[in-house]
Amino acid sequence: MTPGPADDVWTLLTGQAWLGEGFARPWVLWLLPLAGVLVVLTRARAGGVMISTAEWAGDVASSARARVLWLPGALRAIARVVLLVAAAGPREPEHDERISTEAVALQLVVERSGSMEEPAELDGREMTRLDAVKRIVSEFVVGNGRDLQGRPDDLIGLMVFGTYADTIAPLSREHTAMLDRLESVEIPRSQSERGTAIGDALALAAARLQATEAGLRRAEGDAFALDSKAIVLLTDGENTAGERLPIEAAEVAAAWDVRVYIVGIRGGVSRSFGGLRIPAGQSLNARELSRAAEITGGRFWAVDRLDALREVYAEIDRLERTEIEIGSSTTYRELFAPWVVLGFLLVALETVLRSTVLRRLP
Repeated sequence: MTPGPADDVWTLLTGQAWLGEGFARPWVLWLLPLAGVLVVLTRARAGGVMISTAEWAGDVASSARARVLWLPGALRAIARVVLLVAAAGPREPEHDERISTEAVALQLVVERSGSMEEPAELDGREMTRLDAVKRIVSEFVVGNGRDLQGRPDDLIGLMVFGTYADTIAPLSREHTAMLDRLESVEIPRSQSERGTAIGDALALAAARLQATEAGLRRAEGDAFALDSKAIVLLTDGENTAGERLPIEAAEVAAAWDVRVYIVGIRGGVSRSFGGLRIPAGQSLNARELSRAAEITGGRFWAVDRLDALREVYAEIDRLERTEIEIGSSTTYRELFAPWVVLGFLLVALETVLRSTVLRRLP
């Protein structure tokens, strides 16, 4: 509901407009002027003693004790202010969590087989295919200020695969740790781990999405729904390892209402002859991968240039957009305890002084 003028007035009166989230009950601070009025009234009601002559009054006024008779009153006034601040509930934000009743869940899957070590060019710079993919996937998640808007409100997880599929980061809205782990992904050194298990990677990614949705429904209630579940898989080879074929894994994903987007890099693995690196021919099974994506309602792209990857991820970014109702849940660290302790210490000190060295006649 859009805030109206009455809401703006209430926000101003309660102090939220000028104190922000620094106090749980900022309206209590409106009582501070009352504390000043009480000080004035207390001084006005202060008692005194009638004397018959003022001959010795000058000596009394100039004594050390007389010069600090104001101290108990000042301590009481300060204690009132301190306790009012404590009552206002000083606090500081500790954690801000974005929440929604609907969300898009994306499982990013990146190949790291031996062929991803091949040299490539992106934005005019020489790098490996894997390093280029890392850069574009990072832009897909956080945005690049141009064609990729970023996905700050989505649940995103990361998997990599070679001969085996591995989960690098679970589905989460906190993407910083995931991107750090993406940056650390490397090509396996062992030849036995440099295969291409596309089918196993798809099946595991679909299972992760299904398990995440089931867990969120248990935690949030049946009202929670993943508006969309999708896998974005990048590969540059054929399925040469693993137990499942891509078509079989796609059928599992479709049964769980998971869309599959597959991005294939053409070119295959180059071979070295006499010191010259000669690129191999097409190694993608485009028909199989295209069929796997279509079974789930997704799409398949085959690119010849790594620069074109950014265009593909931008298209996926547009396809997997939905209107999401976002709220926030902020936890705070309460800071009132030191103020309460200070206030009571001031009251205690004022009481001791009034009862002993600075005791006054009624």
